[in-house]
Amino acid sequence: MARVFLVVMDSVGIGGAPDADKYFNGDISDFGSNTVLHIAEYMRKRGRPLKLPQLNALGLGSAIHHSAGIRHPDLPIEPDANWAVGQESSRGKDTPSGHWEIAGLPVTWDWHYFKDKTNSFPTEIINLICQIAQVDGILGNKHASGIRIIEEFGQSHVETSMPICYTSADSVFQIAAHETVFGLDRLYDLCEKLSPAIHNLNVGRVIARPFGGSKEEGWERTKNRRDYAMLPPSSVLTDWVKASGGKTYAIGKIGDIFSMRNIDSNVTGTDRDLMRQLQKHIEFAEDGSLIFANFVEFDSLFGHRRDPIGYAKALEWFDTGIADVVRNLLEDDLLIVTADHGNDPTWSGTDHTREQVPVLLLGKTDFIQSGIELSDVATLASKHLGVAIPDP
Repeated sequence: MARVFLVVMDSVGIGGAPDADKYFNGDISDFGSNTVLHIAEYMRKRGRPLKLPQLNALGLGSAIHHSAGIRHPDLPIEPDANWAVGQESSRGKDTPSGHWEIAGLPVTWDWHYFKDKTNSFPTEIINLICQIAQVDGILGNKHASGIRIIEEFGQSHVETSMPICYTSADSVFQIAAHETVFGLDRLYDLCEKLSPAIHNLNVGRVIARPFGGSKEEGWERTKNRRDYAMLPPSSVLTDWVKASGGKTYAIGKIGDIFSMRNIDSNVTGTDRDLMRQLQKHIEFAEDGSLIFANFVEFDSLFGHRRDPIGYAKALEWFDTGIADVVRNLLEDDLLIVTADHGNDPTWSGTDHTREQVPVLLLGKTDFIQSGIELSDVATLASKHLGVAIPDP
């Protein structure tokens, strides 16, 4: 039974990107950033070694050594593991760029970014939001991290119902709104109707960021985030699998990233929910299936918030979960564990970091142990499934 389980550890970078000096968090370049290595160093200095036995058995430590040229006692080299170091050719260090390249489509064009730190959005976009949502204005209109801007404007939003709109160094337009005061369906409707105008600007995503709580008890983002991404301009791995007659199953935000194009089903939830779903798909996915999963909480809960201890605990939890997956795989299954970009929680700023990523392989496939283009992941998956890759 030939199946591919393609698992993306969102933001779990391993440093070494040759162009990292051209990317910045504020005034600090990404040169030297290394998400996993720096977490391991941070934890060891505090007397608590990072424990990733399964990921290291799959070659994570070996990939880090190849990428960054550094050995770490908690990231040992595994001589027999099948691994690669994925280098992105896409210009962005963002979710669509990384995932589209994993699926075989490098993003060689420039996204549009809202570069002004304050008063970030054009008047016509603000007016369109007001028209769609039937509100008198917006809050925010600047670069910000999600939790901080909700803390800043949450009470004003509750009092006025004006949506909180913000962006970052990524090509995104984010809208935060209270699930009960503003309404979850109303937020989704606003983002869906706004997204064509945002995509026409060549901005990659509109993101609905629902939250709950109160000023007195504290604000908290809920699990009901939804991304409204541009459609890939040409075919990708999910399209190729469907064209060959295979099934495509999405877990996490994969469905949003590819706008559900040629995806048979998509399940969402917390990362713990998604790990259970990944296990279930081992039980029922048909021969010829692609199971494409994203675990986002490394990035959303710990990378952007610059929380290395939380990130370390999340990695260790994932390591335990993926070990269960490994034990239950069938003989002809191929497991690919990779990442879409970095987000070093010890680095300056709050944005992603430009890094190479691990490509950890378990199953009958080419033995690599070297650097590859990140788009080669789609080639490996297609070859395993016997899927034809169309000419560019």
